[in-house]
Amino acid sequence: MGAFYVYVFILGLVVGSFVNVLIYRIPERKSIIKPPSSCTACGKRLSVPDLFPVLSFVFLRGRCRHCGERISLRYPLVELLTAVIFVILFNRYGFTAPFFAFAYLMTILTAVFFIDIDHRIIPNGLVLAALAGGLVFFVWNCIYPNPQIFGDEKWWTPLLGLFPGSGFLLFVAITGSLIYKTEDAMGMGDVKLMAPIGLFLGWRLCITALAVSVLLGGLISMALMLLRIKKRKDTVAFGPFIVTGAFVTMIWGWELTQWFFNYISR
Repeated sequence: MGAFYVYVFILGLVVGSFVNVLIYRIPERKSIIKPPSSCTACGKRLSVPDLFPVLSFVFLRGRCRHCGERISLRYPLVELLTAVIFVILFNRYGFTAPFFAFAYLMTILTAVFFIDIDHRIIPNGLVLAALAGGLVFFVWNCIYPNPQIFGDEKWWTPLLGLFPGSGFLLFVAITGSLIYKTEDAMGMGDVKLMAPIGLFLGWRLCITALAVSVLLGGLISMALMLLRIKKRKDTVAFGPFIVTGAFVTMIWGWELTQWFFNYISR
């Protein structure tokens, strides 16, 4: 069994290398397929020795083999992060449909996490890719129900997940724009991102993911203000909190859901 964890970890590293491509190229409106990867400083095409996830960074001592320019530490960190996410998902679900579905979703969401931090955008292409994967998982669930994810075997339960998260954030966006006379209160990218997450999780866990996201966002924002890193009227990218909330819910969703409903029913 231990060997499977190694295989999943390696798979995560390879996928993490692709996530780096998404993070760099999508905001630049470049193809994620071609041209082949190259050094962002000198433009030299990377060869096989440069492309091993994490290992190439270590062997090259964090510098381009051609021009000696420093390679961002983010590249190996994203690869390692993706690998760890895959291992945690595998530990939770094993080689099952939810594992592959959530690994696919987290591949996209990991790219969203860093793109939103860097550019304050959530690309529509990534949202559409997530929705496409969610529809595949929905069809699979119609044939082979996953009550451990959705809470029941009703075919329409995943579809209901499209609405609570996006609906709530849309309400926040509209209310915020009316009160503060700005469109920065809540980005529409955040609203759209919750739709595929809800499709993958169903309406029950979507509500839990939303609650975790809002809680994390509030706590981190408060900490940033107390540390005077952010001011009261400054905005904070909410996408990373949505991504984190979704992942936490994938792993501990039903435990958190049960605790939440027990808490509000007191």
